[in-house]
Amino acid sequence: MPNGKPAGVRCVQLNDKNLCNLFGKSERPKVCHQFKACPIICGATTQQALDNITELESIT
Repeated sequence: MPNGKPAGVRCVQLNDKNLCNLFGKSERPKVCHQFKACPIICGATTQQALDNITELESIT
């Protein structure tokens, strides 16, 4: 997403299984490479993860 990804918008690089199509590739953005998933951020469900990340994006 050349102009960035707004909070709450699904990344265009996620496939149907919510896996990154750029994982392991040199064109993967630095911010994605640096992100380390953890239970505090990701929660126990996909919805919790989306809610948590949306909140973090909106406050930063």
